[in-house]
Amino acid sequence: MGREIRADLCQRDPPPLSGSAGDKWHLDEAVVSIRGKKHWLWRAVDQDGFVLEVLVQSRRNAKAAKRLMRKLLKGQGRAPRVMITDKLRSYDAAKREIMPGVEHRSHKGLNNRAENSHQPVRRRERIMKRFKSQRHLQRFVSIHDPIANLFHIPRHEISSSHHRELRSEAMNLWAKIARA
Repeated sequence: MGREIRADLCQRDPPPLSGSAGDKWHLDEAVVSIRGKKHWLWRAVDQDGFVLEVLVQSRRNAKAAKRLMRKLLKGQGRAPRVMITDKLRSYDAAKREIMPGVEHRSHKGLNNRAENSHQPVRRRERIMKRFKSQRHLQRFVSIHDPIANLFHIPRHEISSSHHRELRSEAMNLWAKIARA
C-alpha cells in the first residue's frame, strides 16, 4: 500500500493554479552528512517556490550538475528562460553543455528561493537525528516535495475565496490519497 501512495504522489502535478513550471529555475545544493560522509542534496525550484527536482549525490562537481540538469529537462520537457544558481562553477560547466541557450545568472543573493527550500529537510534531519543512508534521504525528499507542492498555494496572487477553494481541493485530494 505504501509504494502505491508514493508512486501516486510522485506523479502529482503542482496545484491547478500554477499549471506548468515557471520559466525561471533556481538550482542549489546543500551538504548532508550521512554516517560521517558528505552527500549533496541538489534541488531545482521554480520562481513560485514549487520543487521541480531533487537528487542526492555523493559528488559536487560538473558531472553531478549535468545529471541534475538532464533529469530536470527530462521531467519538465522544456528548458527554462533563466537559470539562477549560486557561485559554484560546476553549474556553468554543465549549463554550457546541456542548455547552451539558457540565460545563466550566478549570484549569491538571487538564489535564496532555492536555499529556503532546503529548510524542511533540515528540520526533518534534526528530528530524525540524521538520515541513515543516501537511499533513505532520496526516498524521503521524493515523497516530501510532491506533498509540499500539493499544499503550496502562492497566496499573494489570488483572492481569499479562491485560496480557500484551492486549499479545500488540496485537502480533498490528500484525503483520497491517504485512503488508498
